[in-house]
Amino acid sequence: MNPWLLLVVGGLGELGFTTSLRYVDGFRSVPWVIAFLVAISVSMGCLSLAARSIPLGTAYAVWAGIGAAGTAVLGIVVWHEPADWPRLALLTGLIGCIVGLKALG
Repeated sequence: MNPWLLLVVGGLGELGFTTSLRYVDGFRSVPWVIAFLVAISVSMGCLSLAARSIPLGTAYAVWAGIGAAGTAVLGIVVWHEPADWPRLALLTGLIGCIVGLKALG
């Protein structure tokens, strides 16, 4: 499988485990704990496989960036977290850095 596609899937898996963390309730909510464990396994597994072909620093930065930007956007859209211009500008910069690393990779 394409390592960049694996990295995107892994980054999206990070959305799954960060979202699950919001609901695990101190790891007492079994369905959310299971969702967390599955999502983190998929996410880390994809990162591990992608890092075999993509330099580790680049792979990690892209993976973390996808997760961070995706989680922030999800927070804005789903949980109505602040969407002020500095936050949106920084998220845009983060996404631009991810695209730049892919272009260099």
